[in-house]
Amino acid sequence: MTPGAFEYHAPSSVAEAVGLLEEHGDSAKILAGGHSLLPLMKLRFAQPEVIIDLAKISDLSYIRQDGGGLAIGAMTTYTDIETSSAVQSAVPALAEAAGMVADRQVRNMGTIGGCLAHADPAGDLPAVILALGAQIVTSSSGPHRTISADDFFVDFFTTALQPNEIINEIQIPALPTGTGTSYAKFGNKASHYAIVGIAAVVTVSGGTCQSLRIGITGAGPKATRATATEAALTGSSLNDASIKAAAQLASDGVDFNEDLHASAEYRAHLTRLYTERVLLEAVSRAG
Repeated sequence: MTPGAFEYHAPSSVAEAVGLLEEHGDSAKILAGGHSLLPLMKLRFAQPEVIIDLAKISDLSYIRQDGGGLAIGAMTTYTDIETSSAVQSAVPALAEAAGMVADRQVRNMGTIGGCLAHADPAGDLPAVILALGAQIVTSSSGPHRTISADDFFVDFFTTALQPNEIINEIQIPALPTGTGTSYAKFGNKASHYAIVGIAAVVTVSGGTCQSLRIGITGAGPKATRATATEAALTGSSLNDASIKAAAQLASDGVDFNEDLHASAEYRAHLTRLYTERVLLEAVSRAG
């Protein structure tokens, strides 16, 4: 199928994009990489009257070190993140997750900002962004707004973004010495979407867990955290037995999806299994 008729704009600055968004309101949609929006338009599930394409805003594509952490522009592609030595060194889990998205063509065009704004419940990056405790910086006609990853993912394809906002930057805080990160997923063989994906960021000192954040994607209607597992391990000794026991709590409080790819019970099992695997790898990387 082909999409319905629409008006197309390709602004060259964030200010121009925000102005167009303000002008056209609910009739407009932002186009980043396009791999989520365009299929919906072709199927007529989405029929925006106005498309605002951010591809020409070069200022939104970058990865730079920022106070020991990283700042990543919203239009930075999956491939740029996957291959960035700065990302690989500072937060390997983010590079891993970016490299697991779909196929090479999608990774060359898809962007981190588009992924987060779309908030697909089976997307890879939201789990890592949650585990890293990242901040999402937005632009609008008013002041910049900074949204914690914990507050960003609201529901099925729903975020805390206001209608007049676009994502400008993702800020990843500096990780303490002795921190390990990891991401792994059980993916759909055709689409590569996560049936369940788990990200872990753990800080270890003297064999004891100093801090821990675990992000879950694919399992429920939105990316979420395994807070029961985090609480069970924080301040405790880390060994195979304690990790295995805590991983059994990862499914607590998750409203599991159920579809032709996996039952709710199977997703719960995968959540516990992959939490254990990812924790073991993250602890190993923490040294």
